[in-house]
Amino acid sequence: MTPPVMLDDPTLYFNRELSWLEFNRRVLEEAQESGAPLLERLKFLAIFESNLDEFFMVRVGGLQQKAQAGILFGSGADRMPVKRVLEEIVSRATWMSDMAYECLNEEVLPGLDREGIVLRGLKDLTEADRRHVGEIFRKQIFPVLTPLAIDPGHPFPHLLNKSLNLAVLLHRPGDDEDLFAVVQAPSVLPRFIPLPVDPAAGGPHHVFTTLETVIRLHMREVFPGMQLNRDTAFRVTRNIDIEIDDDDVEDLLKTIEDEVRKRRRGAAVRLQIEADAPEELEALLMYALDLDPSEVYRAPGMLDLSGLFQIHGMPGYPQLRDPPVSPQPIHEFTDASSPWAAIRARDILVHHPYESFGCVVDFIEAAADDERVLAIKQTFYRTSSDSPIVKALQRAADNGKQVTALIEIKARLDEERNIVWARELEKSGVHVVFGFVGLKTHCKVALVVRREEDGSIRRYVHLATGNYNPQTARIYTDLSFFTCNPDYGEDATALFNYLTGYCELPQWRKLIVAPSRLQSFMVEKIAQEAALGANGRIIVKINGVLEPAVVQACYRASQAGVKIDMICRGICSLRPGVPGVSDNIRVISIVDRFLEHSRIFYFGNNGDPQVYIGSADWMDRNLSRRVEVVFPIDLPDLKKRLIDEILAVSLADNVKARELQSDGSYRRVVPGPDQPRIRSQERFLELAAQHSARAIDAVAQTEIDPRTVSTRRPRKRQTN
Repeated sequence: MTPPVMLDDPTLYFNRELSWLEFNRRVLEEAQESGAPLLERLKFLAIFESNLDEFFMVRVGGLQQKAQAGILFGSGADRMPVKRVLEEIVSRATWMSDMAYECLNEEVLPGLDREGIVLRGLKDLTEADRRHVGEIFRKQIFPVLTPLAIDPGHPFPHLLNKSLNLAVLLHRPGDDEDLFAVVQAPSVLPRFIPLPVDPAAGGPHHVFTTLETVIRLHMREVFPGMQLNRDTAFRVTRNIDIEIDDDDVEDLLKTIEDEVRKRRRGAAVRLQIEADAPEELEALLMYALDLDPSEVYRAPGMLDLSGLFQIHGMPGYPQLRDPPVSPQPIHEFTDASSPWAAIRARDILVHHPYESFGCVVDFIEAAADDERVLAIKQTFYRTSSDSPIVKALQRAADNGKQVTALIEIKARLDEERNIVWARELEKSGVHVVFGFVGLKTHCKVALVVRREEDGSIRRYVHLATGNYNPQTARIYTDLSFFTCNPDYGEDATALFNYLTGYCELPQWRKLIVAPSRLQSFMVEKIAQEAALGANGRIIVKINGVLEPAVVQACYRASQAGVKIDMICRGICSLRPGVPGVSDNIRVISIVDRFLEHSRIFYFGNNGDPQVYIGSADWMDRNLSRRVEVVFPIDLPDLKKRLIDEILAVSLADNVKARELQSDGSYRRVVPGPDQPRIRSQERFLELAAQHSARAIDAVAQTEIDPRTVSTRRPRKRQTN
């Protein structure tokens, strides 16, 4: 008799860090797509580098601390030794970085050159270029440079995280002793310097050189009277992870501010240096930064590819970009006399960015200006630097409304921005709270309390899978849900009371809330499908799968015969395709022009499907260390849209989807000989346009009674 499989066997789980690197490899593959528009390929190279920066700052630093403390194993279910994880990270990150530079140097830059966008290095600068950058150097760059000598009287400076620097070897005339200095490229200046062009003469339309090239060209002016030997560009990445002792926190805002300041002096975890850098300079930098050779990454090209966003962002060149997207207006809102009338008529589901995020902004702005609105309560995890929603809340407070903003000041990499917003909102009279010390508030909820024309009080609720950020709403796929269903209103009120005051958790009517209930709820739902055996069905669209309790529940369901499909963009610790354990589980990842961010949970429920959406992934942090909200979609047509359009189309993608293999690698899904090509994000654009056209036709075909025509001014067209 075959012994039962132990579902906590470490071989059934992928390592979190290595799974994340596999995700970034998929991002890199988008840059390597030979048929993709060149500026989009350049953008994906910048995203790849930016992702890798955050990975080293957040994940690698923690692993290095564990290794130094003698901790042998990580906390994940895979139980991979910390030392081995670090070795794998070095190997994979080095290989991927080499591939990124090969893509940039051999394909993307030559392709852009042929299109009239040229990047010139030091040796490529013409005399006219040198005269031009000489003026720029003396007028704009030199005044903000600070050359830093390194000697017994001048210790090695604390270089800013991710800053670009030049290390210089030089000596005094007549003295053979080498001196060492550092020049930091000012981050306040653009990374790329435009050079003169003459397209009329048949030359390129845009020519750039890098900021460090201009500094390097004028190094003798930085160190006048000295003889220069060698220099090299380098970049330092530091550990920025914040750790807070919950028992010692008296003032959360002050604690976070203190920790953010400390983070700027975090230990170095990576040194990036030019491939041809002299070994002497590398050794000096390693010693000064207390790094090992394995923590040094040599780059065969310009450092910091994330700076390429500047070139991608320049105007023009539509032939080198994806076609522009015009988000469709939400006709339930545009054809109604007010947002309140639209939401009273029916629950509304919106699919961003294919449909406009403007309806979310309009919802909050209308609440701020409507004299019948009594209170607005809203959570913020991340938002834009000039958020119209934040301004609307300030205006609402000025208008005498009761306004509460729960701002998560522990949102990684956005702590400083959120602290600024918190102080600005407080100045306007908004009641600002910061949630719980030991938990991040990650749910996306807005509650508007309004006195209706008949004198009754009604609550309008917005729930979402993504942030209240109009900028990222252009490039993240997310879902918004508007309702005035009293059950949702009661739950939203109870949620804010839980977040802002002292109260026992209520019996929720609609919301499933973490950390109190969500994990057990998901495990129960999976178990219910497992009880149906081969009649069970689960489909999940999610960003990460890591929590062992949920993974094991999926393994048990698979063993019972349940077919499980996961559309998981990022980290996935679940190992599919293991005979007798997960052979009924399929995992795909879709990486395309928009960042897949929405979360949808489908349970077949023996022919009566249940569908939930929300802010939480199946990761330990979401289920145990965050306040998250997942909620059901009950209206049949909205449920059908989620199932038949978003989930079905995502699963049918055979252009951008990649399937996770049992060895941890991903294989691109390709259409069969008789199958049409389906690129899900292109299909979503088509579906959004079809929904909009049907709504317009429905209005045009409706017989209008002149007595019911509104005399209101038409609402502005929604845009992102």
